[in-house]
Amino acid sequence: MGSCIICGKSVDGSICDIHEEDALFEFRGHRPDQLTVGRYYRGNVDGFAEFGVFVNIGDSVTGLLHRSELDRRLDSLDWEPGDTVYVQVKNVRDNGNIDLGWSIRQSEREFRGVLVDDPEIGHAVELEELEGEADHTDADDVQTDDRPSSDDTQADDAEADDTQEGERDDESTTDPSAGEVSQTGDADRVEGAGGTVGTTDESETTTSTGGGAAVVEQSESESETAAEPVAADIGDLADHVGEDVRLEGEVVGIRQTSGPTVFELQDTTGTVDCAAFVEAGVRAYPDVEETDLVTLEGEVRRRRGEIQVETADLTVLEAEARDEVEQRLADALDEQARPDAVDPLAEDEVVEQLGEELIEAATLIRRAVLTDRPVIVRHANTADGYLAGSALERATLPLVTDEHRRVDAQYHYFDRRPLEGGVYDMDDATKDVTTMLDNRERHDEKLPLFVFVAAGGTRESLDGFDLLEVYGAPTLVVDDIAVDDEIAAAVDAVVSPSASGAATTTATTLAANLAAHVNEAVREDLRHLPAVSFWEDAPDAYVALAAEAGYDAGAIAQLREAVALEAFYQSYEDKRELITDLVFGDEDEDIGDLAGHIAEQFREKVDTEVATARANLDYQTVGDARIAVLDTDAFSHQYEFPPETLLLDELHRDVRDEADALVGISTDTLYVRTDADVDLHDLAEAVAAEAPEGGVATRSVREGSVRYLAGERGAVLDATLKVLSDRL
Repeated sequence: MGSCIICGKSVDGSICDIHEEDALFEFRGHRPDQLTVGRYYRGNVDGFAEFGVFVNIGDSVTGLLHRSELDRRLDSLDWEPGDTVYVQVKNVRDNGNIDLGWSIRQSEREFRGVLVDDPEIGHAVELEELEGEADHTDADDVQTDDRPSSDDTQADDAEADDTQEGERDDESTTDPSAGEVSQTGDADRVEGAGGTVGTTDESETTTSTGGGAAVVEQSESESETAAEPVAADIGDLADHVGEDVRLEGEVVGIRQTSGPTVFELQDTTGTVDCAAFVEAGVRAYPDVEETDLVTLEGEVRRRRGEIQVETADLTVLEAEARDEVEQRLADALDEQARPDAVDPLAEDEVVEQLGEELIEAATLIRRAVLTDRPVIVRHANTADGYLAGSALERATLPLVTDEHRRVDAQYHYFDRRPLEGGVYDMDDATKDVTTMLDNRERHDEKLPLFVFVAAGGTRESLDGFDLLEVYGAPTLVVDDIAVDDEIAAAVDAVVSPSASGAATTTATTLAANLAAHVNEAVREDLRHLPAVSFWEDAPDAYVALAAEAGYDAGAIAQLREAVALEAFYQSYEDKRELITDLVFGDEDEDIGDLAGHIAEQFREKVDTEVATARANLDYQTVGDARIAVLDTDAFSHQYEFPPETLLLDELHRDVRDEADALVGISTDTLYVRTDADVDLHDLAEAVAAEAPEGGVATRSVREGSVRYLAGERGAVLDATLKVLSDRL
């Protein structure tokens, strides 16, 4: 029996069933049927085919990574034959064919352990245990990363040091009962790791291990002549390999391996893994927690090309010392993340009035990237939502690539997730919280920054934001409609014209200007987006800006309609590559007139539906108002394009000269369209008072929709027409 390298549970081998997918395996077998389905293996690229990539796993078997398993186009892979890749075995067929799956983790350090899958042994064992001590006697090869370390790590290092010109022959004492080596220069390191945090004695150091203790006397003169650690920034550690350094920063991750405890330390210049060893699989510095600010001393080493630190002492900062370091780190990060003064894409009073809000929002996004915090953009599944989300995606992805070495960083640290109706309800929040907590537990991932675009601005989203706030996930709302005071108080930052009383705009206009300040390098790519997002009456400044980018009125309309169509289909997916081809398609000559082709389908479907709906409008005169009513259940195709909201928008533009308002009514939802200044919350409250049995409440301000009980349909419609006529 052994213990799981991740959770310590007693198992037959070195990994439990729950954490098997968190480990990387090196295959030592000779037949496909010796592979274990579900495990992640190290492999190397054998060759390419039209349908995928052939990957060698071990020395004797080859599997197929089908192009459908990839998270990008096959021709966009930068792999070469012989390159090391990491894949999951999805299936081993009876004929010996192996189906492989894509792994978002494409470096060894991103796994929480490395094991050998050797069929002759019968179960997975630790790589270093199998290879033996001979492969790990170099002093610079100490286990300090995600991979498990054997119980004899420090002993191996001491033996390696003894072979180097006898420099430390007189400094080592061995406690046979413990099986560990304590060295004069490292004694205080072991005590700090296993016992009290940040306490040392100048003249005597006691080292405790699982089997006994060794006491080493150190004279004051020796202590005085010992080299003081060099104060250093994490970003400069490559210049200090082999030296003792002193670091200050925040503990942003803690991993317990079967050997050392690995603390992920971050300052304003970078992040580094710091390994502290007390006893195999025993938690070092148990009082240290994530988010603690600490001073850490240790020796800088290079491990498989990665800079790491062997921890000698770790002290948690308290009171004034903590406040000082915390403020210094925060100020430095803000200075690094904060963009220059607002420079609008075009002359725009709305953007100018929101200057400080844009700067604050851009700083939040840039700081998230700099601190390894994923950015999740939640946007409405409309043309405006997709265009706004793609603007932020265009700006953020290059920053993520520059900041992270992972080949899949763009997919790991940035995501877009469409929202139905622009409302962030408990269903959406529960899914997000479940995902982020799972990622934190399994992959030590920070809670993401949630950016809500063309969504989340009204009180219907409050319950969802409250759930995020429970866990402390940072939030930002970018919306063109008036953001309710309750929402503004529940999130970390808001970009909305409501505070300034500015004129009508779109979420895309705000998001594109924000994106230009997140990443100045993509400013030219964003010039056409604001004009595209206006269904009518686009400001002249943005029309001219789009023309400079090569988009005339026809191209603008086609692009808007194409995005609107794609926003409907598979609305719960981001469709990253497709939207990129549409919105920034001038970069790819092979796709031709993609927007024009899709726009033809949009116009054909919408025109047909509008003609049918127009012929079945019921015009009613209530007081001095003339209101057009459409039964959307009876006179539109359910679950097909166009959706009710888009159909009513088009229909309203078509009949506005004939009616003061348009009301669409379905089984349990009622929609209002009017050019008059009507507050939907106020309208819903008044209708609820007129029809108290109707269960009337606002569903989505952005959609202009109100929900009600289906059995009270007649009463609710009559009440709506009466209340609406009083406001027209």
